[in-house]
Amino acid sequence: MAAHTPLRILHCFRSPVGGIFRHVRDLAEEHAKAGHQVGIICDSTTGGAYEDKLFESIMPHLALGLTRLPIRRSLGLSDITTALKTLGEVKNLQPDVLHGHGAKGGAFVRLIGSRLRVSRSCVARLYSPHGGSLHYSERTLRGQAYFAIERLLERWTDNLVFVSDYERRTYETKIGVPRAPWRLIHNGLRAHEFEPVENDPQAVDFLYIGMMRDLKGPDVFIEALRRAEQLAGKPLRGVMVGDGDDKARYQARLDVLGMGDRVKMHDAMPARDAFAMARTVVIPSRAESMPYIVLEAVAAGKPVISTEVGGIPEILGAGFAGLVPPGDIEALAAAMAHAIADPRWLADAMPEMTAFRENFSAQTMASKMATLYQDCLDGRLRDTPGQAASSLS
Repeated sequence: MAAHTPLRILHCFRSPVGGIFRHVRDLAEEHAKAGHQVGIICDSTTGGAYEDKLFESIMPHLALGLTRLPIRRSLGLSDITTALKTLGEVKNLQPDVLHGHGAKGGAFVRLIGSRLRVSRSCVARLYSPHGGSLHYSERTLRGQAYFAIERLLERWTDNLVFVSDYERRTYETKIGVPRAPWRLIHNGLRAHEFEPVENDPQAVDFLYIGMMRDLKGPDVFIEALRRAEQLAGKPLRGVMVGDGDDKARYQARLDVLGMGDRVKMHDAMPARDAFAMARTVVIPSRAESMPYIVLEAVAAGKPVISTEVGGIPEILGAGFAGLVPPGDIEALAAAMAHAIADPRWLADAMPEMTAFRENFSAQTMASKMATLYQDCLDGRLRDTPGQAASSLS
């Protein structure tokens, strides 16, 4: 990573699960190695034993510490109390950079950072949507309300950071052309994650890994696997890895379909451990931004079948053979049956690894982010909305 002036960087987000948490952990580790001081503020009511272990692993890199406060998913009066507590914590830490991730983290950072500006602080205020509010439909009152809030908060934003061009286009469609400067910085992986993962001797046919909620498509995975069995003319086996409030409902559906003995549920675990459990990874999401799980699967050498949503085509390529429409059980089942009939079909279609590694490394991601932080503090981006020129560099 290129040398930068040491900075005090504070990340704020709501839920310490999934891609946002992974993104922040990678930035924290890389920036700490580069000599910056990093801290995290996030929700105290979500996450479990697995996330606790992840916090333990990142603590040596958090010179500014870990602060956990109750932060609800939906807007409510409790946000006022949480914001005031967060303001107190941020004041004590005296950061140079406040980086908010997701809708709630982004709102806190920009409001608190603006309050600090009144006190003559020169803290930089950055916001990465990571999907967040963008998942809502512009045809609903709730979506329109969230988009209006996002538009208002732009005036207190020093820079927007998009993790995919899809995310930028969605922001432009639903909220409007950004009035604040922006950059596109893709997610990246650490060096060891580019080592191939070998299949276990007992590896099953297909893996679902992710949050157990309908947005991520575990229900579609179950129904498509059942249909793929009919198309393939034989029983197929799967494994589902992840946590979430709807997990019991998916297990009940498997039992009703008589698939409970062929599809096993597991709690959340490291992705590479899960990859070894199956020959093909299936991503049946209805909505995504720039999912780490697809990056991780490609880097590990795993064949992938995925819905064509979010920034996934930016990872796999727009014409990738294993892309299917979201929510289309029949199309997903056909792809799964094809993978069973022709094991080389997906393997031969996967991205070329050298170029993939150059585009999606954690070091590249963190270096670009540190440069952006310094640019914001130097004032190079002020009053220059639509910062597209250097966003891809």
